[in-house]
Amino acid sequence: MNIRNFCIIAHIDHGKSTLADRLLEITKTIDKVKNQQMLDTMDIEQERGITIKLTPARMQRKGYELNLIDTPGHVDFQYEVSRSLAAVEGAVLLVDASQGVQAQTLSVLYAAMDQNLTIIPVLNKIDLPAANPERVAAELEHLIGIDRDEIICVSWKTGQNVEAVLDAIIERFPDPIAFQQTHPKQFWI
Repeated sequence: MNIRNFCIIAHIDHGKSTLADRLLEITKTIDKVKNQQMLDTMDIEQERGITIKLTPARMQRKGYELNLIDTPGHVDFQYEVSRSLAAVEGAVLLVDASQGVQAQTLSVLYAAMDQNLTIIPVLNKIDLPAANPERVAAELEHLIGIDRDEIICVSWKTGQNVEAVLDAIIERFPDPIAFQQTHPKQFWI
């Protein structure tokens, strides 16, 4: 079976937990949920709307096993973030189209890039009146040197273009065995 291991890099409130829920729903791993973050199971995570502890989730799509490691979005949980990055070969970089790239997101992004992870840039919340996808896309192009065509614009809330993210995960992220052969990782015990 083909495997893709990935995490989501995002600032708090950019829609990471909602994205995780939508991916789980589209792959029929869970039934549609309303107003609940499925992978945020701790009371404080639910209460404050933040991810504190990494949580794995396995999905199936088009003959691929997709392993999501739900990653905290705040630098105060750097140890959990570093564990997530060590366990994957790719990261979905999720940026709010109305807010742009935040400093905490950059620190995690650069850590992912240092580990040679493949990055899929995604602009979320394009349905909001304050969204400015063109400005934020230009910001991403400038900051990380990506081509505009690589950026996927979505709305997790409405479901617009979410399946394109799943397809990009399958197409762009490397197989873990091939990745390990070309980019050996060091694991700490």
